[in-house]
Amino acid sequence: MADKPHINIMTAGHVDAGKSTLIGRILYDSGAIQETEMRKLKEIATELKKETFEFAFVMDTVKEERERGVTIDVMHRPFHTQKWYMTIIDAPGHRDFVKNMITGAAQADVAMLVISAKQGEGIQEQTKEHAWLMKVLGITQFMVVLNKMDAANYDEKRFNEIKEEAVKLLKPIGYKTDEIPFIPVSAYHGDNIVKKSDKMPWYTGKTLLDTFDSYIKEPEKSTEKPLRLPLQDVYNITGIGVVPVGRVETGVMKLGDKVIFEPAGVTGEVKTIEVHHQQINQAVPGDNVGFNVKGVDKKELGRGTVVGPASNPPSVVKEFTAQVVILNHPSVITKGYTPVFHAHTASVACTIEEIIAKIDPRTGAVVAEHPDFIKAGDAAKIRVKPLKPMVMEKQSEYPELARFAIRDMGQTVAAGVVLDIVKAK
Repeated sequence: MADKPHINIMTAGHVDAGKSTLIGRILYDSGAIQETEMRKLKEIATELKKETFEFAFVMDTVKEERERGVTIDVMHRPFHTQKWYMTIIDAPGHRDFVKNMITGAAQADVAMLVISAKQGEGIQEQTKEHAWLMKVLGITQFMVVLNKMDAANYDEKRFNEIKEEAVKLLKPIGYKTDEIPFIPVSAYHGDNIVKKSDKMPWYTGKTLLDTFDSYIKEPEKSTEKPLRLPLQDVYNITGIGVVPVGRVETGVMKLGDKVIFEPAGVTGEVKTIEVHHQQINQAVPGDNVGFNVKGVDKKELGRGTVVGPASNPPSVVKEFTAQVVILNHPSVITKGYTPVFHAHTASVACTIEEIIAKIDPRTGAVVAEHPDFIKAGDAAKIRVKPLKPMVMEKQSEYPELARFAIRDMGQTVAAGVVLDIVKAK
């Protein structure tokens, strides 16, 4: 697996666009699911009188397991293309999608926006919301899959109609629509997923899997930026000492580096670096490492601590300005609201001190200055104050550390990015 570069790909789009069926079909046609598993699912689908749902059940069986508290890995299914080792992230509802995308290390590199070609479906509310959300979260690689072409009799006119609507939606948000692949498929029948369909001779483009290989670019590793490494855990290992563990987001960590741990403000020197129990001389973005540091105490570190060069410490914020999309809130959000913000590996309660403006999620234009409240579906610019020291960075400088999810009442209430920061003294 390590010989192919790894890409996280997620699906987005309206509830009935056929995302789960599409994923099931990709996994089955690329050989990631065995024939026997597929046969079982077909039987379950027939028993439940959901005859066309066997592919969807690939991910949906997982959903039930997940509700029973099985590990989160199950919603991620790996598969291979000629070029990539890919992990597919199903985004059933906002709740799971945002939480995984932002707080897990599973940050999507690429998204497939799935739109149904069936008459009466097409572009719907959630299609618009997801498109905007992906923009806010900084996903730039993006393809549009027009599914259920079988329900539209594989009609070229219907394909062009929806493609035009999609361009109208995506262009104002800021996507380069002339570079985005639009692929007509029938996930249920397997048209244009792995094998070229003979039912759409008018389509001269590539199949979905070939598009993955030709269109997706490996995300740039920000090695030229200063080191930023959020800690996932800290161990005290007998005979070695303090060993923090985390994933390098930007920069390079080398042996002998003088590093600082924020928000604790303690410094130390990197003595050893390990990846999968092998000693290495330097770690680059994407590497999950354990490293031994002299001169620090385990008690001062923990999840949410961020490591950087002593000469360029991570930013501990007194307050920050952010752009958010409210996804899920039973009532309204006003200033003074104090939910938990999850950013990189930190989770800190923060107070919304000011709602600066309400923004039109479709265009990004200001709709209202200083509104009294915001509610589900709104996008806004807010000023936020963490209740305890916290590291946050600006989207323009370190997008990897600028994304966050707001959680409250056991669900993801909002998602956003940090636009500006005021550093703590």
